[in-house]
Amino acid sequence: MEKEPEPRLVREKLDVCELDRARMSLLNPALIEQKKNERTIDENAKPILELMLREGMETVWDRYEMQQPSCKYCLDGTSCSRCTMGPCRIIPPHRIRGVCGADADLMVSRNLLDMIATGAAAHSDHGRDIAETLYLFGTGKTRDYAIADPEKLRKVCMEYGIKTDGKKPEELAAELGGAMLDEYGMRKNTLAFLNRAPKATREIWDAAGISPRGIDREVVDSMHRVQMGVGADYVNILLQGLRTSLSDGWGGSMIGTEASDILFGTPTITSSMMNLAVLKADHVNISVHGHNPVLSEVIVKAVSDPELVALAQKYGAKGINLVGMCCTGNELLMRKGIPMSGNHLNQELIIATGALEAMVVDYQCIFPSLPRTASCYHTHIISTSSKAKIPGSYFFDFHAEDANLTAKAIVRMAVENYKNRNHQRVLIPGEPMPVMAGFSNEAIKNALGGSFKPLIDLIAAGKIRGAVGIVGCNNPHIKHDFGHVTLAKELIKRNILVVETGCAAIASGKAGLLRPGAAALAGDDLREVCESLKIPPVLHMGSCVDNSRILVLAAELAGALNVPIHKLPIAGAAPEWYSQKAVSIGAYFVASGVYTVLGVMPHITGSPATVSLLTSGLNDVVNASFSVEPDPAKAAVLLADHIELKRTRLGI
Repeated sequence: MEKEPEPRLVREKLDVCELDRARMSLLNPALIEQKKNERTIDENAKPILELMLREGMETVWDRYEMQQPSCKYCLDGTSCSRCTMGPCRIIPPHRIRGVCGADADLMVSRNLLDMIATGAAAHSDHGRDIAETLYLFGTGKTRDYAIADPEKLRKVCMEYGIKTDGKKPEELAAELGGAMLDEYGMRKNTLAFLNRAPKATREIWDAAGISPRGIDREVVDSMHRVQMGVGADYVNILLQGLRTSLSDGWGGSMIGTEASDILFGTPTITSSMMNLAVLKADHVNISVHGHNPVLSEVIVKAVSDPELVALAQKYGAKGINLVGMCCTGNELLMRKGIPMSGNHLNQELIIATGALEAMVVDYQCIFPSLPRTASCYHTHIISTSSKAKIPGSYFFDFHAEDANLTAKAIVRMAVENYKNRNHQRVLIPGEPMPVMAGFSNEAIKNALGGSFKPLIDLIAAGKIRGAVGIVGCNNPHIKHDFGHVTLAKELIKRNILVVETGCAAIASGKAGLLRPGAAALAGDDLREVCESLKIPPVLHMGSCVDNSRILVLAAELAGALNVPIHKLPIAGAAPEWYSQKAVSIGAYFVASGVYTVLGVMPHITGSPATVSLLTSGLNDVVNASFSVEPDPAKAAVLLADHIELKRTRLGI
């Protein structure tokens, strides 16, 4: 029997819980009550926030308050530290150029391109990891995975021009995995999934010079342009941003989604539970957090291992309870029905329940502060990616080749930590919220009888006015979940179908909008449709990478109507976005022809020319643009008006 790997401590162990009792002692009960209500609308989070405020445990909101007031130049995007001739700031009327001569337009556009390239690299690198796992399975270098959807394997192979007749799944996996990995390089000069977009939309990209040539190629091209002495025209720089974002949406992210479906199963409609109350006081609790299903899929197997379950019972637990957090949780929720504990701003709070034995993380959206929070409890933070080592965490070097062995070692470590739990400190608030998830495009088609025609007919008849994709993260600039939930409620009230991914979908789930019963909150026409199909008015479509599913849905609807995507009565929104990934997502929505409303202003206001290009000028290039509206009720009006305009132009 192979020996399970041992964890390594990353740098230092945080043995002592660091509490800011001096600062927290200034908070009286009334102020604590005020702060917890100002910070979140998540009712299950509020008791935990109150506890942390009372005991002096630092959270993301505390650190946000400590950073105020924000630097004006950073907010405007008119600061630059790209080279050591600076750092520079634009301070009119006298300091209107940096040392190199960059004006505000160039400085802002370079900073924005940097954000898009970083976000595209992050999501596309996720896709690379999944494609590599598919390739490793096909070449026999790992047997810890299998092909869960052979039909999709053959379908995607055909899209890549790979002959499927007479070939075993392993052979196809090797060929397809290799072909997907080739998309990242410099030689192919196109991406296979671009052909999923309507011809008219692709012609718009070609005319604008923004058709992506390769995933890594566009990221590298972007990073070259932001080097001092290269890109100097802000319009040219921002167009490269659109091309880079398209390489993410129609490339890296779409590869991540499709390869995950092939390996782990295409999601089907499933029921589960959501919020912090999915933890169990009498079980070993393990949360998986991050974005990579290659890790979480084998953790699911390990928590059911009879030896490990028996070990948990030996220590006095009734069993092992696995819960999700953020997008790794979304991956497991939609494929396995694993309960979801929360989204981005819940990640410190779940530790403060006192009931979590281990948080297993891979990469993206993980607070470096988690080991510090965990030091106040018995929780182990277990990191697994060499890209994302976290000081104070226990590190397992996870690889697909020995995935099951590492997963068992991780779960064993969590189980053995149960004996260290202080049961007197456990606080699991409220009751779990039922949710319906797993609305892949295939699942939506099946619910409609096998095609999107019934959906098109409902839109044409006005029963559904249109659709809005609400995506993105949480941001302490906006009350936790308020932007997502309020916008979704306002849209469904107007008979607009909402599709969601990532933290937005989790916010709606915690608020009860992912239940068929939420149709009661919709307008009469949408309510009737949802009740007849027994579905919610807000559809959970997966993780952030699965925004590519929304692109495919839009492309299929446009293809059925024989129009480019920009003519559809659809729109996008990111009410609480924070990350570079979200900038890339917003950019590829707009570049694909989807009007998109942001709830948080990007750091671009120092360049009126850049603001004008993004909010109006792009209409002349890609027939779509951005708007910024922090008030979700007002954002709903913008989105609804846009959808009605598109309906009028389509003559419906």
